[in-house]
Amino acid sequence: APLSLIRSGWAGIQRYGALVWSGDVPSTFTYLKYQVRAGLNMGLAGVAWWTADIGGFHGGNVNDPVFRELLLRWFAFGCFCPVMRLHGDRDPHKAALSETGGGVVSTGADNEVWSYGPEIENIMVKFIRIREAIRPYIRNAMQEAHEKGTPVIKPLFYDFPEDQTAWEVEDSYLFGHDLLVSPVTEQGALERKVYLPAGQNWVNVLTGESAEGGRTLTVPAPLDSLPLFAREGSDVIPMLQSVISACAPR
Repeated sequence: APLSLIRSGWAGIQRYGALVWSGDVPSTFTYLKYQVRAGLNMGLAGVAWWTADIGGFHGGNVNDPVFRELLLRWFAFGCFCPVMRLHGDRDPHKAALSETGGGVVSTGADNEVWSYGPEIENIMVKFIRIREAIRPYIRNAMQEAHEKGTPVIKPLFYDFPEDQTAWEVEDSYLFGHDLLVSPVTEQGALERKVYLPAGQNWVNVLTGESAEGGRTLTVPAPLDSLPLFAREGSDVIPMLQSVISACAPR
């Protein structure tokens, strides 16, 4: 079956094997924040296969510490998107190869996971391994999207409609049904507030601590992680904790 990666579409386009991405967005924390809302709205519109350029597309200078921070935050968010893609036109551009033909077009700076030095590479590799570890969980979410149209990423109110506060949260979401993801979208932030939906106990995947839902916690968020909770008793918890433990500094 065909799969088309496209930047625009309409309600119902998912029937044609469409994977929509959010376009050539600027490389800023503001636009990272927009992507969380965009992905949730696309899912509610019926387009479960959605993605964004990790790091944004325009204006990211590989030597800028602010962009490097943004890239790590976006990479962590991308790990818990329907499709995970590292892509962008990075600065500074390289010189054109020639004065004729295709060589007249310059190309952006290197943008592989190993292009930013070992510290950033190790963090990116950690999230790639997390993504691989939870592949069975993601496959189930994709199967449900195919059969029922259920969004892969969904607002908290999707599973917790009776929780009034869940309707007000726009910066956290459910990845599948068991993972509560809270991307860090503020420059310089090393912690953030996370609302845990009521009627459910939640496990902080990074610490193993359990917390009752219906309250807001302030959660540490160093550059190599993001606040990540799972429904207590979920099979995804050991999948995540095994790879997180393996990637921990020794």
